[in-house]
Amino acid sequence: MHRQDIGPRMFGNRLGYNRAVAVERPERWLVLAGHESRGPDGTIVHAGDLRGQIETTFDRLSETLSLAGFTLADVVQLRYFAVDVGEVTRHYDAITERLERENCRPATVLAGVTALSDPAMLIEIEGLAVR
Repeated sequence: MHRQDIGPRMFGNRLGYNRAVAVERPERWLVLAGHESRGPDGTIVHAGDLRGQIETTFDRLSETLSLAGFTLADVVQLRYFAVDVGEVTRHYDAITERLERENCRPATVLAGVTALSDPAMLIEIEGLAVR
């Protein structure tokens, strides 16, 4: 498989996102449903704490990826759904730091929504990984 990052957008010295990611001849795709900041008992953790929810949501994404034999480095697209886009942009460093640490360079979108499936959820993340 060959991957080409197209139109990278930098935030300071960190990659914020790619405008596109071209992938030639992937062998396997993994479509990631929306993930959220849920604990083992299924309840939302870090209620009212967006940064905590971002970190836990990425932990849950990593767990799912691992179960399928992927890592965050295999992710080519992420979609963020948030009830307060302004708050996400204020904490975007939590996202860029995690992506940089995991060598994840996806194309992304950040969309504002009026509500998510649980009133305690502040953000939901879904994506696409390829190998």
